[in-house]
Amino acid sequence: DSDYDSYDLKYDQVVSYGEILSTKIVSAYLNYQELRNNWVDIRKVFVTDDTYREATIDFELTGNQVKKTFTYDDEKIYLTQGFIGGSKKGFVTTLGREGSDYSAAVLANLLDAKKVVVWKDVDGIMNADPQYFDTSGKLDKLSYQEAVELAYFGAKVIHPKTLKPLHNKNIPLYVRSFINPDGEGTEIDCFKKYDQNLPIFILKKDQMLISLFPKDLSFVIEDELSKIFKYLSEHRIKVNLIQNSAISISFCIDNANNKTKQLIEKFGEDYKVLYNDQLELLTIRHYSVAAIESVTKNRKIYIDQRSRHTAHFVIR
Repeated sequence: DSDYDSYDLKYDQVVSYGEILSTKIVSAYLNYQELRNNWVDIRKVFVTDDTYREATIDFELTGNQVKKTFTYDDEKIYLTQGFIGGSKKGFVTTLGREGSDYSAAVLANLLDAKKVVVWKDVDGIMNADPQYFDTSGKLDKLSYQEAVELAYFGAKVIHPKTLKPLHNKNIPLYVRSFINPDGEGTEIDCFKKYDQNLPIFILKKDQMLISLFPKDLSFVIEDELSKIFKYLSEHRIKVNLIQNSAISISFCIDNANNKTKQLIEKFGEDYKVLYNDQLELLTIRHYSVAAIESVTKNRKIYIDQRSRHTAHFVIR
C-alpha cells in the first residue's frame, strides 16, 4: 500500500509518543499522590479516517467507544491524551492544529459534560496580542459566534473546530491561565451580543497575496472560480481573504513556501499571475476610525475590506 511510504503517516506514528509518554508520567504521579485515576489510550477510542496529520473523527463509531470507556462507574478521574486518534487501518493519526483542545471538546460533546476548561499561558482571550500591539485587555466573555469569528481570522487561543462540538450541546468553554489559576479567564457561551467596548485586533503574519488575471481578458466566471477553489481545496490551502473584480480574483493565503511555489506555477498555466509576499493580514472586529488609524498609519495597504462589524487589511 502506497500509504506506508507516506511521510504524513510516518510523522503521526512518531509524534504521538509525546502524548502517550507524558500522560503515562502524569498518571503515575497522580496515583503516587493518591489521586486515583484511570489512564486511557485515546488511540483506541477516537476512530478517524486516514487523513494523516489532520484526521477527521468518525463521531458515530467514536461515540460508541467513548460510552464504553468513560463509564464513571468505578473512577472519578480519567486521564487521556489530546491530539491523537486511530484510523480504521490501525495506524495512529493526529487531529491537526489545536488538536488537544478539539479532543476535549469532542469528549465533552459525547459525554454531555457541564463545561470544558482549557488552560493556557495567558489570562484568557485578549483583544490583541501583546506581542504585536501596545495596548491589550482581557475579554471577559464571548459568544460562540464571536469566538468562531476571531478564531477563523487567526486568533491563536481557540481553533474554530474546537467550538462546534461545544456549541452543538450548549456546553460553556472557559479559557484560563495555568500561571494565574485563580483568575476568572474568559467564558465562551450562548451570549447574545458583544458588550465590551473594545475593538479586537488579529494579526496574521507571513501572508502572500496572489492575483489571477485571465490571459484573454475574459470574465472570471463561476466555472473558472470553481476550478481555482477546487485546486486550493485539494492541496489543503486555506484562503484567508478574497477580493474579485470582473476580470481578476485576488486571495490572501499563508505563505507555506513548499505549496505556494507549486500554486503559482500551476495557475501560471492558465492565468497571468501577480503576487506579493511578506505581507500581514490585519483584522479588526468592532472597529472604529480611530482603531483603524492607530494600526494602519504609515503602512502600505494592498486590500481594504469593511463590513458592519469587521475590517480587513492586507498590509506591509
